[in-house]
Amino acid sequence: MPIRILVVDDHSVVRQGIITLLEDEDDLVIAGEAADGDEVPGMVDKVRPDLILLDLTMPRMSGIDVIREIVPAFPKVSILVFSMHNNPDYILAAALNGAAGYLQKDTSRDEMLAAIRSIARGELYYPPYASSIIIRKLLKQALLKPEPEPEDGAGKGVWNMLTPREQQILQCLVEGMSSREIAEKFDISANTVANQRASIMKKLNVRNTAGLISLTLK
Repeated sequence: MPIRILVVDDHSVVRQGIITLLEDEDDLVIAGEAADGDEVPGMVDKVRPDLILLDLTMPRMSGIDVIREIVPAFPKVSILVFSMHNNPDYILAAALNGAAGYLQKDTSRDEMLAAIRSIARGELYYPPYASSIIIRKLLKQALLKPEPEPEDGAGKGVWNMLTPREQQILQCLVEGMSSREIAEKFDISANTVANQRASIMKKLNVRNTAGLISLTLK
């Protein structure tokens, strides 16, 4: 099935440029477009996209507010931020609120296509510049946050709910690695990675890998 995409940007030239870049791909369909964030919920309900390609700075409703509204209301719809900003606060806010990926607008067409297809497979897509910001945030929180006292002899934190291998897989997902990259890193099959990822999501009660990053950053 083709990946249905909703393009959201307040500049019509940018929207048309994105559409031109994507519309010739056989596995992609432009389901619709919106010029501001406040149009997105209605458009999602109308055109049922698989993925929203989302700008962050728009006049009436920001992209971050769109993410906050869409992720819980439409959990099967993934969001790929496509922004001119590389500000750490924007990247962290997008990740914390459940965006599945983050690209800057100077990215190449090939990377945009790779991001869209990775996210459609249920993966996260945060390039090195974005992943490093998220990892630094995780490390800072790990260093500053005291270990909670175990209850009933068992740790209740997110990481303590997982096996050592699942913890390794989750760390790789947080860093933005694809299933293929994880499989190569640990010399295991892609099917094994997929099974581990499904087990992690079941244990942590999240519906997609985009939700995992929010849990690990809390």
